Amino acid sequence: MTRKMKLSTKLYLGFFIIPALILITLSIYSISSFQRIDRQVITIYDDRIVPLQQIKQVSDSYAIIIMDSVNKAHAGLLSHKQALQDINKALQIIQDNWRAYQATKLTFQEQVFVAEAEELFLIANRKIEELKQVLKTEDSQENSGLDNFYGALYKDIDPITAKLQQLTDLQIQVAKDEREKASLVYAEIQLVFKLLLIVAVLIASPVGFTFSRSVLTAFKQTLNAVITSSTEMAVAVEEQERIAAQQASAVNQTTITMEELNVSSKVAAEQAETAARGAKEVLNLATEGTKTVARSLNEMLNLKQKMIAMQTQIFQLSGQTNQIGNISSLVSDLANQTNMLALNAAIEAVRAGSHGQGFAIIATEIRKLADQSQKSATKINSLVENIQKAINSTEIVTADGMKTIEENANISQDTADTFGGVRSKIDEVTASAQSISLNAQQQAIAIQQVVEAMKILNTAATETASGISQIKIGTQNLQEVSLALKTLV
Repeated sequence: MTRKMKLSTKLYLGFFIIPALILITLSIYSISSFQRIDRQVITIYDDRIVPLQQIKQVSDSYAIIIMDSVNKAHAGLLSHKQALQDINKALQIIQDNWRAYQATKLTFQEQVFVAEAEELFLIANRKIEELKQVLKTEDSQENSGLDNFYGALYKDIDPITAKLQQLTDLQIQVAKDEREKASLVYAEIQLVFKLLLIVAVLIASPVGFTFSRSVLTAFKQTLNAVITSSTEMAVAVEEQERIAAQQASAVNQTTITMEELNVSSKVAAEQAETAARGAKEVLNLATEGTKTVARSLNEMLNLKQKMIAMQTQIFQLSGQTNQIGNISSLVSDLANQTNMLALNAAIEAVRAGSHGQGFAIIATEIRKLADQSQKSATKINSLVENIQKAINSTEIVTADGMKTIEENANISQDTADTFGGVRSKIDEVTASAQSISLNAQQQAIAIQQVVEAMKILNTAATETASGISQIKIGTQNLQEVSLALKTLV
C-alpha cells in the first residue's frame, strides 16, 4: 500500500501524522487522568473537608454554646433574656450548617448516621424548647426552673456529640480513601507513560526504516522516470527544432503583410476622424437652435404668467367696483331717508311756531345736503357702470391674449420638440461617427502593435531555434546526470 502513496504523502505521514497521533493520544489520556485526579480533590474538599467544619459547628453549638448559656444563666452570670438569645442563635447555626451538610454528597454509611443523629436532635430540641419556655417565664433571680436542666441536659446532648464525632471520623476515613484513589490514578499514569515510551521506542525504528525504504524506492522510480523522459525529450527537441525553423519563415512573411495593412488602416482612421468632426459641427448647430427655441419658449411662458397676473388683478378690480356700487346705493338710500327726516322735521317746526324756526333752518340745510348726496351717489353709479363696462372689455381682450399666447407657446414647444428630435438623431450620427473614428484609431493602433509583435515574434522565433539547440544540449547533460545519480543511489 505504501508503494502507491505519493512521496510527499509518505514524508508527511512519517514526519508529522504518526508523531502527531502519538502526541494527541498522550494528551487525551493525560487530560482524562488529570480530570479524574481533579474530581478526587474536589470530592475531598467539597464533600469531606467542608462537611467537617459544618459538623463541628453543629457539635459546638449543642455542646458549648447551649450548655454554656444554661450554666451561666443558672449561676446568675447571664440574664435569662441573653441566655435565650444565645440559645436561639445556636439553634439557627445548627439548622443552617446541618442543611448545608445534607446538601453534600453522602455515602450510605453517612446517610445512616445522619438519620440516627436527626432522631437525637428531636429529643434534644424538645428538651431545649422546654428550657426556652422556662427562660421566657421565670425571673433571672429565680433559678428553681433551671435546676431541672442544669446537668440533666448533658444526657440529651452527649449522644449527639458522640454521633457527630462518628460522622467526623467517617469524613476523615472517606477523605483518606479518596486520597488513596488519587494515588492509584497517579501510579496508573506513571505506568501508562512508561509503557507508551517503550512502545514508541520499539515502533519508531521499524516504522522509520519502512518509510525510509519506501521513500528511497520512490526516489529511484522518479530517477528512472527522469531518465526515460529526458531520452524522449531529446527526440522531441529535434522535432521542435525543425518546426521552429518553419515557423520563423512563416512569421517573416506575416510581418511583411501586417506592415502593408498598417499603412491602409492609418488612412482609414484619418478619414473616419474627418467624418466625426463634420458630424460634431452639425451637432453644435442643432444644439444652438434648440437653445434659441428654448429661450423663446421661456419668454412666452413668462408673458403668459404676466397675463395671468393681470387677469387676476382685473378680477379683483371688478370685485372692488361692485363694492363701490353697493356703497353708492347705500349712500343714496341714506340720502332719501335723511330727506324724509328733514321734511318731517320742517313740518314739526311749522307746528312749533316761533319756537321751531331755528330747527326749521337746520332741517332745510339737511335737506340740501341730502339732495347733494343723492346727486353724488347718482354720479358715482354712472361712473361705476362705465368702469364695469371697461373692465368687461379688458377681460375679453385679456382672454383673447391668453389664447394667442398659449397657441404661440404650443407652437414654440412643437418647434423645440422638433429641434430636440433632430438633435437626438444628429447626436446618434455623431456618436456613431466618433465610435467609427475611435474604432479605426484603435484598429490602427492594434495593427501597429501586431506589426511590432510580429517583429518581436520573428526575433523570438530565431532565438527559439537557437534556444532549442541549447535545450538539446541541456537534455543530453540531464540524461548524463540522472544516470550518474542512479549509480549513487
